[in-house]
Amino acid sequence: MPYINVSTSAKVNDKGKFLEEITILISSLTNKSRSFVMAKIEDNCQMYFDDDSPSCFLEIKSIGSLNPSEMAKPISDFVYEKMGIPIDRIYISFEDVPASLWAWNGRTFG
Repeated sequence: MPYINVSTSAKVNDKGKFLEEITILISSLTNKSRSFVMAKIEDNCQMYFDDDSPSCFLEIKSIGSLNPSEMAKPISDFVYEKMGIPIDRIYISFEDVPASLWAWNGRTFG
């Protein structure tokens, strides 16, 4: 935890670099260790958001440490910088997960 899932209709050429960089960003925004951030990307997805122009949907889950009003802009700016997707074509979903519902290493965090 945290976990970020990125779905986009854009093509991401260097997925490994993108995942590493977004992991660093999420780690810094949540003040959680980078070694605990899991990231996933699905590019070239067929997506429709008013039209078929490139768009992006990000799901971010964490046990605490989420501040959507402060995190939305830097995450949107990152996606724009890396993929060229305008921020008005980006949706972000934030979910604060109870520690009792998140497991790692064979046991829950709470």
